[in-house]
Amino acid sequence: MENYNAKRLESRILEAVNTLIVNGDIKNPSLSRFANATDIELSKDNSFARIYVSCLEDNRLEKSVAALQSASGFIQARLAKILKTRNTPKLVFEADTTQREASRVNDLLESLKK
Repeated sequence: MENYNAKRLESRILEAVNTLIVNGDIKNPSLSRFANATDIELSKDNSFARIYVSCLEDNRLEKSVAALQSASGFIQARLAKILKTRNTPKLVFEADTTQREASRVNDLLESLKK
């Protein structure tokens, strides 16, 4: 049952962060509207959340992550209103480069076939 609650909280946090990005509630010109939160790692006591961010525009990924990190206090305050839990996790944003790495590996495999 505890695992179910953690997974539900993770999905609610991801949904809320993505909604803030899409709606333009985070007023930072460095943040790409094509950025999205893809994955989350929540600590066992729900005090920290590491959120992985990807972006369709590869050249703006690092700027978008930095923009989200600088707005983490604002996002955490909005999460507190949405989640209504006793404690709101402290947020840390990181770049999710799995798509880029998968593409690079596929290109390498294709070059080996030729």
